[in-house]
Amino acid sequence: MQDSDRKSVSILGATGSVGGSTVDLLLANPERFSVEALTGGRNVARLAELARALRPEFVAIADPSCYGALKEALSGSGIEVAAGDKAVCEAAARPADWVMAAIVGCAGLLPTLTAVRRGATVALANKECLVSAGDIMMREVAAAGATLLPVDSEHNAIFQVFEQDRREAIEKIVLTASGGPFREASLVEMANKSPAEAVAHPRWDMGAKISVDSATMMNKGLEVIEAAHLFALPEDRIDVLVHPESIIHSLVAYRDGSVLAQLGTPDMRTPISYALAWPDRMPTNVRPLDLSEIATLTFSAPDMARFPALALARAALRSGGAMPAVLNAGNEIAVEGFLSGKLGFTGIAELVEEVMEAVDPAAPDTIDDVIGLDREIRAEASRRLDRRVSSGARLPDADSAIEIGAGRL
Repeated sequence: MQDSDRKSVSILGATGSVGGSTVDLLLANPERFSVEALTGGRNVARLAELARALRPEFVAIADPSCYGALKEALSGSGIEVAAGDKAVCEAAARPADWVMAAIVGCAGLLPTLTAVRRGATVALANKECLVSAGDIMMREVAAAGATLLPVDSEHNAIFQVFEQDRREAIEKIVLTASGGPFREASLVEMANKSPAEAVAHPRWDMGAKISVDSATMMNKGLEVIEAAHLFALPEDRIDVLVHPESIIHSLVAYRDGSVLAQLGTPDMRTPISYALAWPDRMPTNVRPLDLSEIATLTFSAPDMARFPALALARAALRSGGAMPAVLNAGNEIAVEGFLSGKLGFTGIAELVEEVMEAVDPAAPDTIDDVIGLDREIRAEASRRLDRRVSSGARLPDADSAIEIGAGRL
């Protein structure tokens, strides 16, 4: 294969878990891909290591204070180095055929939008793009003629079996959920769960924030909001099913009674490879699925009383406007409060609901509006968290607190 036949790739958020899985696939298939740009947050050593392995044209680190260290680490490589938010957007603007958008949080909004606006194929692993800015992002995708490929395992599974040209035949989609580590715990038990217990996900190796979201099932609520934008379906045609084995990643139900599902070993390299090779498929080193070894698959409906975060997310989707962004920002602060020992586990959903009931901002029109709204809601949620702590609603447990942001991209 000639260099001109290789697909050019950029990875926004290369030093995180999704970025790492993407890198694994690129290194295993050097004849298929070339790398245009890589970005990272502030992990200089890891970003430099990846740059020397993948040989991109351009590398950007978000933290400007890390520029000197990264420049020195890549000295003599011939790789262009830059730093700061504008540099990350420059990486997204460079002429890669395919862009992995894996920067966590609102920091990923502008870089992702930059890639979308030049009509790129964007593999989306950033939740905020659709949860907090779904209407804006989908409008920009349509205007630019960009292609948005979901990387999240559930949305990617739906994408694989969703007949886009026969949408009238689709009855509903069903997102599966592992149920997290507390799916069988009582409300009393859940109230006393520690951060260490919450981040011990039974099936997936994830960072602290995402693991806590899985434990509260907020992650599934956020995925319902994302799915509504990705597949243009109303909230009442998006179901959630608890499936602890995490083998069936999601399903699409058709009006003739057929239900199509995508199955696979729990490994993020599978959905990433599908997005990376789309519309083709590519080999991976993922362990093949052996259903005879698994033997039994189980399912149940989510308990909305024990997992109120899922109900809050559905309510935010029905409300529309700014409310999904309010939900997301409030949850970010609530999870940080839990991880730092300021808030009990069941207090996460309580604080999010309190914030949602207290504010009613106008719907954002631009990405800058979304970023500003996120900042305002975080400040409001932080004030309410501090009031809870000062009133004794939750005594900090320093022994159980863990590093906030562990595992972020």
